Amino acid sequence: MTARTNASGLGPAALEAVNLSKRYGSNQALLDCTLTIPAGRVAALVGPNGSGKTTFLHLVVGLLEPTSGEIAVFGDTVGRDAQALTSVAFLAQDKPLYRNFRVREMLRFGRDLNPRWNGELARQRLDELEIPLDRKVGRLSGGQQTQVALTLALAKQPSLLVLDEPLADLDPLARHDVTRHLMAAVAETGLTVLLSSHVVPDLADTCDWLVVLNRGRLQVSGDIDELLASHHLLVGPADGADAVAAEQQVVTRHTVGRQASLLVRGSAPAAGPDWTTRPVELEELVLTYLRDPAATALQPAMCQN
Repeated sequence: MTARTNASGLGPAALEAVNLSKRYGSNQALLDCTLTIPAGRVAALVGPNGSGKTTFLHLVVGLLEPTSGEIAVFGDTVGRDAQALTSVAFLAQDKPLYRNFRVREMLRFGRDLNPRWNGELARQRLDELEIPLDRKVGRLSGGQQTQVALTLALAKQPSLLVLDEPLADLDPLARHDVTRHLMAAVAETGLTVLLSSHVVPDLADTCDWLVVLNRGRLQVSGDIDELLASHHLLVGPADGADAVAAEQQVVTRHTVGRQASLLVRGSAPAAGPDWTTRPVELEELVLTYLRDPAATALQPAMCQN
């Protein structure tokens, strides 16, 4: 695979998938997924259950082999280049920790498995979090267990950190604490993060890149600020919707009684005095696309469906 450069034009992209597909028997879990995530981004991977998110993440970290297509990390093809995964850390949703191990034993386990292990970083981080090294993992709270698992991932000193629903089982306070410490690590190291989550509001202040999967197909991939700036919601009389829609790039359209709503792409539209125009929020944008699997915010060259 020929790696693309990142958004700044310096070096390869952190992650590049080309025509990536995965089939389980008769089930097509992922189909012709082509995307690029620039280095240094915090990317949100969003989609409903069964959309292919976990399959995609497992392909990224080499736990699965694609049925067709390729995926590369910093220019090295996963499954073909031996060094492709040396700079990748993965935190699965179930946070695989040994409950009968003490925290210090988990750190020793991480050291033995990872040649780039930074034990001082791990101990300092856990000390700041006031997580005792001599306590058994099973006696920690859910938030503390997530922090230990995240510490193990960060101590590997990855360039790409892949997280599969790491906050799903945490209360709001614990989610906030884990997110805050994750973003501090991003700011300190400049690592790229790919984060799968169902909690879209939690992503608004954390992520700057959005990837939406729906029914195994890629719907959206791009810079969040650019996506929000290029989408608008038009609301006006239903009897004039056809004329307005003819002048716009319409993503979705809904009519309730005498009122029509159009989500459109492009520069700020001028739809006439009977219509109101407003920007969209991230959650609204995501939900609108998820409700219409046929809609896409991909550039024509990126559309493989």
